[in-house]
Amino acid sequence: MNVMITPGAEKFIRQMVRFNGGENYGFRLSVTAGGCSGLASEFTVEAAPKAGDSVVMKDGIRLFLPAESRLLLEGVTIDFVDTPTKTGLSFIDPKAAPCGCSSAGVASIDIASIARN
Repeated sequence: MNVMITPGAEKFIRQMVRFNGGENYGFRLSVTAGGCSGLASEFTVEAAPKAGDSVVMKDGIRLFLPAESRLLLEGVTIDFVDTPTKTGLSFIDPKAAPCGCSSAGVASIDIASIARN
């Protein structure tokens, strides 16, 4: 799978896993088509993948990805932004069509959407 994770996103994901489960847990990222910039997403820290998830190892991180997420994340760069107006993961997709209300190819998920199980 061709997905890039920036150092900032890697640090965020590692912290989420460490604080919400421990080193044996994984980061479940569910991405769907939608939203202004083309992607909508949710994430949780899970002890094991759900039925239908694939486990993708990326830079020592266990990502649990449903089938649709794997397709949508192909060629995408996952970043983490922390600015005075926005904090969370951003998805930079060079294939995404630009829209008039945000940066081309960038989808964001707010840190407030973190679910704890």
